[in-house]
Amino acid sequence: MNKTLIRSLAAAGLILSSAAFANAPAGNYKIDAAHSVAYFEVGHMSGISRFMGRFNDISGDLVVGAPDASKIKVDIKTDSVDTKHDGLDKHLKSPDFFNAVQFPTMNFTSTGVNLNATGEGTVTGNLNLHGVTKPVTFKLKYIGTGPGMKGETRAGYVATSTIKRSDFGMTYGLGKAATDEVELRINIEAVKQ
Repeated sequence: MNKTLIRSLAAAGLILSSAAFANAPAGNYKIDAAHSVAYFEVGHMSGISRFMGRFNDISGDLVVGAPDASKIKVDIKTDSVDTKHDGLDKHLKSPDFFNAVQFPTMNFTSTGVNLNATGEGTVTGNLNLHGVTKPVTFKLKYIGTGPGMKGETRAGYVATSTIKRSDFGMTYGLGKAATDEVELRINIEAVKQ
């Protein structure tokens, strides 16, 4: 098929990419911690404003291939939470929120990846947070593939979702200090192994 026809069929939703991760070359990838990050955003004080933080320690693996073989696993260290305010970081690491001592890692393990030929779709899986595991679906977008500084193949993705923190036993200040709904965004740059 020529590229114009593929784009037309993809736009009409009539064709799926043979690789679940759109145009990235098939293979195993490692998340590059230096160029990947996980963000969260909540409504502050009953939702009168929006507040954002990030996690600086992220790792994981991707398998790019046929839809039934493609996988994503992301591990995030809760102690790496960063709001640019030491006092708030300390509170978020406490038992009121992430309880980083008891639950040092949150992770997401995919159970299904589905991207169309334009590189947009979903990734479903299990999110383990605060000692609770729940199914979550992320919107997934393929950003691109290219060579790194040493010639290695790199691929980029963005995953977004909204969860309720109360579903994961994080109920401190619900409706007062912070909203229940939390928007999640994971920016991934991964290196082909």
